[in-house]
Amino acid sequence: MKKIISALLFLAILTSCTKDFKELNQDTNQISDESLLQDNNLLGSPFKGIIFNLFGHQIEEDLCYDSWMGYMNTPTDFVGNVNNTTYYMRWNVYWDRVYGSVMSPANKIVNLSAQYKQPIFADWAKLLELLAMSKLTAVHGPVIYSNYGSTANSILYDKESDLYNQFFARLDTVQTNFGANKTYLGFAKFDPSYQGDITKWMKLINSMRLRLAMRLSKVAPALAKTQGEKAMSDAAGLIETNDDNFKVALLGNTMPVAVICYQWDDTRMGGVLESFMAGFNDSRVAKMFEPALSPADPIHPSFKYKGIRNGAYCGTTKPAMLKYSKVSNDFNSVQNRRAFTAAETAFLKAEAALRGWAGAGDAKTNYENGVRLSFADWGAGGVDAYLTDATSKPLNYVDPADARNNFTSASTVTIAWNAADNNELKLEKILTQKYLNTFTNTLEAWVDFRRTGYPKIPHVAKNDSSPDWGVIPADQWIKRMPFVNAERLSNTTAVADAVAKMGAGAKDDIATRLWWDTGGPNF
Repeated sequence: MKKIISALLFLAILTSCTKDFKELNQDTNQISDESLLQDNNLLGSPFKGIIFNLFGHQIEEDLCYDSWMGYMNTPTDFVGNVNNTTYYMRWNVYWDRVYGSVMSPANKIVNLSAQYKQPIFADWAKLLELLAMSKLTAVHGPVIYSNYGSTANSILYDKESDLYNQFFARLDTVQTNFGANKTYLGFAKFDPSYQGDITKWMKLINSMRLRLAMRLSKVAPALAKTQGEKAMSDAAGLIETNDDNFKVALLGNTMPVAVICYQWDDTRMGGVLESFMAGFNDSRVAKMFEPALSPADPIHPSFKYKGIRNGAYCGTTKPAMLKYSKVSNDFNSVQNRRAFTAAETAFLKAEAALRGWAGAGDAKTNYENGVRLSFADWGAGGVDAYLTDATSKPLNYVDPADARNNFTSASTVTIAWNAADNNELKLEKILTQKYLNTFTNTLEAWVDFRRTGYPKIPHVAKNDSSPDWGVIPADQWIKRMPFVNAERLSNTTAVADAVAKMGAGAKDDIATRLWWDTGGPNF
C-alpha cells in the first residue's frame, strides 16, 4: 500500500485539476532556413518525458486493464482484496498523468513554438497530445480536449463523437505539415522512438488513423470506413515492418511491469493468458514469462507457466501464488516498450477486410502476416506449425491455490484460418491473436474486447462492484473508469455535463458504456 500511496502523492503533485490549462491553438507553416540553424533545446528537451508518460504504471495499468483482460493479476491482498481488480475502484490516476505529464508540457511547447517560429515542434507536440488523449478517452469517455487551456470556472468536456472528429482533423493537419518537411532533421536528438525520422512518424499517423477508425466501426461505420480507407491509401504508408514499430523509450527506467513483479512482488502472469497460450502451445510465452515455481498444473502438466485469474480470490493464498510465473527477466533490462506494432496493423487490416474496406487486402493474408510479425517481434519460433494448427484450443483453468478461481474457457477458437468460417468466427480468431500480441499495451485489448466481445474471457472470480462505483452484473464486465475525484469536486458542473453527453441513463460509473461500445452485433 505504501507504494501505491507514494505514487498517488507524486501524481497529485504533478496535477490534480484542469483549471490552469492554457490555450492550445497554433497555426503551422513551412520551416524557415533560419529555424533550421537553431539547436531547439528549449523546445525539444521535454519530448522524451512526454513520450515516456504516454503509458501508465502500476495503478493505471496493472491494477486495471492488465488484470481485467487477464494478462496479469495480483497475488496481493490490497485493501482486503476489494479493489480495482475486483471492480471496486480504489485508484484512478491516469487522468493526472496525461494532463500533468503530457498535456501540460506539450502545451508549453506549442506556445514556445509560436514564439520561436518553429511550428513543426508544435505539430509534433499536438500529435503526442492526440496519442495520449486517444488513450484517456478510451478509459473515461468524454475528456477535456478542445477546451484545454480555458481559465473558466467550469471547463467543459468534449463529447466522444466530437473528440474523434477532432482527432481525425488533427491527424490531417499534422500529416500535411510533416509531409512538407519530410527531410527536416531537427527532431533527431529529442526523439528516442524514431531518431527524428519524420517519414516514420507519418507512418504512425496513418496507423493511428486506422486504429481509431476501427474503434468506431460499429457506432459510426461510414466515418470509420472513410477514415480507415484514407489511412490505408495514404502515400506515406503504415507501420508494416517491425523496423517501423513505434516504441516508447524507458529512459533508463525499468519496465513498469518488471518493477511491479520483481521489486514489489505484486503481480504475476494472468490465468486468462495462460489458458490461451497453454492451449495453443504458444512459444511466445517463453519470451513474456518465467516458468512457475509451483507444482505442475494438473490440467496441463507439461506447460511450465502458471497464472492468476482476473479478479482472483487471493486473501490467504499469496505465498502459493507468489510461486506462479513472473514476467520474463528480460523485462528488467529492456529499454523500450511496444506502443504500435506492425502486427497490430496487420490485424487491423484483417478486420478491415472482413468489413469490406477498400485497400485492406485479403483477411487471411493479413491475419497470418500479423501472427508472423508478432512471433518475429517477440523473438519466438515455430510460427509455421502454429499457423497450420486447426485443433488446439484454449484450456480450462485450475488454480491449485484456490478452486474458487477455476474457470471453464469461454473460447473454443482455434488458430488455423478457415475460409469456410463465418465472419464472426474469423473476427474472433483475428482479435484473439491480436490480444496475444498486445501484451504490455493492454489498453488496446480492453478497447477491442468492449467493442466486439473478443477474445472471449471469463468474468472476474470476485465481483465487488457496488452502487458506490457502479454494479457490474455477473454476466458482464467493467465498461469504463469514473472521472477523477478532483474533477468531481472542483469541476462539478462540467462533470455532470460530460455524463449527460454519454447518453440517456448514463452515470459516472463503471457500468456505463462508452460511445463506441454499442453492445450490438459485429456485422
